Amino acid sequence: MKETLEQPRFRDLNQGECAGAPILRSLWDHFDFSLLLTQSGISKRNGVPSWMLCFMYAIGLVSNSSSVNQMALLASKDALLAIMFKPYKLAQYTLSRFFTTPFAWRTFGQKRVARLQEDSDTALKSGDVINLDDTHIAHPYAKKLPFLCWLFDSSSKTYSWCMNLVVLQAVLQNGLEYPLFYSMWHKVEKDEYGLTKIDLAKQMLLMLRENVSCRLWIAMDRWYLCKEFFVFLMDHHFDWVTKAKRNTALYRKVITAGRRDRYVPVSARQLIKEAYKSLASPRAPGLTAIALPDMYMKLPYLTTGRKGQATTKDRFVPIAAIVAARLREEEELSVHMEDSENSPATYKGAYLIISNRHDVPKKALEVYGKRWRIEVFFRMAKQDLAFGKCHSTSESHQHAHMELVFATETLLAYALWQVNKEKTSDESCTHGEMVRGLFKTRCQVHSRNHKGSKRIYVDFDIEAHRFASLISAYWPKSLLMTWWPVYSSIDSHNSQLIQRTA
Repeated sequence: MKETLEQPRFRDLNQGECAGAPILRSLWDHFDFSLLLTQSGISKRNGVPSWMLCFMYAIGLVSNSSSVNQMALLASKDALLAIMFKPYKLAQYTLSRFFTTPFAWRTFGQKRVARLQEDSDTALKSGDVINLDDTHIAHPYAKKLPFLCWLFDSSSKTYSWCMNLVVLQAVLQNGLEYPLFYSMWHKVEKDEYGLTKIDLAKQMLLMLRENVSCRLWIAMDRWYLCKEFFVFLMDHHFDWVTKAKRNTALYRKVITAGRRDRYVPVSARQLIKEAYKSLASPRAPGLTAIALPDMYMKLPYLTTGRKGQATTKDRFVPIAAIVAARLREEEELSVHMEDSENSPATYKGAYLIISNRHDVPKKALEVYGKRWRIEVFFRMAKQDLAFGKCHSTSESHQHAHMELVFATETLLAYALWQVNKEKTSDESCTHGEMVRGLFKTRCQVHSRNHKGSKRIYVDFDIEAHRFASLISAYWPKSLLMTWWPVYSSIDSHNSQLIQRTA
């Protein structure tokens, strides 16, 4: 006698993979990102609200989704996200149509930075550091995009079609760090005019000056060592620090009795050799450095000639020159760059750091040590936030992707700062540990009736003790996403008016 076997019956556990999504939503509302999107003109006529699509995109970035199709599947299958976005349906075509529509994403980035300056924790103050650097993002899927170039990647030692992004990052004295602006560099052919990476850096620094007036440090890679750029920074109340190259022209002031002071040219490598014996004598572990006195550099300035015409002349400006060894950074020098002019001046592992702040050389060296944080940001964004995984052939989608990566990292950086600010170095967690342990971790969702009202319970699949303070401070009272969120920077009357007229 044959018996038919029934299909196996599995219990519906209502599991999700984005347990920290409600906390991310509270941080999103804390900095009024939905309002900033509307003020930037990023909105839809009907259907799912635009801020929900952008917030879902941020969740997809944290989940390392490489396409809007994966984000749509995540929104429909994840038990926690299904409750949060109920009754809206975030389909793939809805996300794709929205992000391929040209919007003013640069305006949203400017408003995000301006909003951060209104909060005492995230506002830039005098003495904070702005890191300047660029990175390559491989994109071999659409060679006709205007910002794609055939460039050499020093990390992989290969040529590829990629985007070259110039990025500004803020590193505050309270330990918080977050990205500011980005610009895509467009490669130009010979006999054509185009903006250089230094021109793009100037534009972004001027945008920053629209909201920040205090004196700030600019820590940059040796590629940005340019005298005209140094003059621009000092004219706009920025202090700069960078690493000297082999061809950097420096001068030592020699004072002679009864004669006029002389400025003797000296190479950066020669200065490192002279100070190396004193630098290497202690053989102590960690960073060691020596400041060299009476060092100068010629910087251009505009003046009026004899016939009244504008002319450019050079003058000697005192600078700080610090010979340092065992810097906390990785030198990515290829074989063909060893003898080039862009390679750094080095001798037996020691380098020369230069800055316009000749009065505080120790502070200048400390600031340059923070330049490595932007390299950490690039690596973390590519590993944890799908920074280089947007394969879209739409230029509008690429700009939306970059701005939302910066917005998402701002929220995650603020959350990490809140988690670690009252902990010791042994108890603190890294960015990747927080993302994998809180925002991108499994959970089980179930509902119960409590005194006539429905309650939703979320059971984390981790030990949430290390994130208890963040969960207690930013877990929302309601998981349901409303049409228009309540903002922290507007009063209740305006909030109710916005909700009625949305």
